[in-house]
Amino acid sequence: MIRFALWCCVFPAVLGPLLPAAPGAPPDFNYFVQNVAPIFLRERSGGARCYNCHSLESNESKLHLQPLPPSGHWSEADLRKNYESVLRVIDRSDPLNSRLLRHPLAREAGGDRFHTGGKFWTSRDDPEWRAIKAWIEGAKAPAEKQAAGSAQP
Repeated sequence: MIRFALWCCVFPAVLGPLLPAAPGAPPDFNYFVQNVAPIFLRERSGGARCYNCHSLESNESKLHLQPLPPSGHWSEADLRKNYESVLRVIDRSDPLNSRLLRHPLAREAGGDRFHTGGKFWTSRDDPEWRAIKAWIEGAKAPAEKQAAGSAQP
């Protein structure tokens, strides 16, 4: 009986933070704020950023980012809207099928045929690509960084 109690109560409490989120659980918002949202603001070759196109009202893609205020940092409310938008372009049941991972990835690395914004990940070893994949698969922000802040490049 004691072994059963340990197995059911203690082990999940100890191992829980080390395990990925349950399959039905949404991806971690704080990990998104710290590791995914800043990717959208990074300048690419030629000065382009994901934000430059995906924040335009005229952009009709599934991924739409909120406009940046003069401070250059999204508010928590805007980050939540961005998070909800990004959820539309990921596939939790098959992360490698996520549009967010395939669209900007070079075709020879398994990416889509075309992305208007260009192909800025040449392989699946790119740290940005890996950070997004980890988030889709359930990575969580460290406990000491759980308070959501504003994303910056």
